[in-house]
Amino acid sequence: MIRCIIVVNNQGKPRLMRFYDGTPHERQQHVLKTVYNIVSRRSDDLCCCFAEDRELFGDDHKIIYRHFATLYFVFVVDSAESELGILDLIQVFVQVLDSCFENVCELDLIYHFDKVNYILDEIVMGGMVVETNAEVVMSALQGIKKLESSQSSFFG
Repeated sequence: MIRCIIVVNNQGKPRLMRFYDGTPHERQQHVLKTVYNIVSRRSDDLCCCFAEDRELFGDDHKIIYRHFATLYFVFVVDSAESELGILDLIQVFVQVLDSCFENVCELDLIYHFDKVNYILDEIVMGGMVVETNAEVVMSALQGIKKLESSQSSFFG
C-alpha cells in the first residue's frame, strides 16, 4: 500500500502532499522534512532512487523517489509494493502531467492544483494503484474536459 505521496521542490517546499493513512498534520510536517532531507542529500548520479528510514516508518516501509528538474516525486510505500512498479508509476504520473501542461513545471502544480489532484486520483486512490496506463488517464481527463465545456454551455 502507498502510505503517502509527496512532491517537493529543491528548497523543501511541498507542492503536493497526500497521506493515505490518517497521519496527523504535525506528523505530516515531520515526515515532509525528514523525507526531503533524505532525498535531497543523495546524488542523482551515484545513488539509486530507493531509501529507508527505520526510525520514521519502521522496517516495513520504503521511500521511492525520482528527481525531475526542480521537483522530487516521493512515494512512501510498504513492503507489498514493488520498487520498480512504483518508479514506473512515478513516470506515468509525470508523463501525464507533462502531457497536460506541456513540460510541467512547479508553477503548474501550484496554479492548477485541482487538475493535479484529479490526475493523482485517477492513478492512486486510497493508497492503492488504480491505473498505470498514461493513455487511459489522459482519456479520462479529456472526458472531464468535454463534460466541463458542455456544462458551461448548458448553464451559460
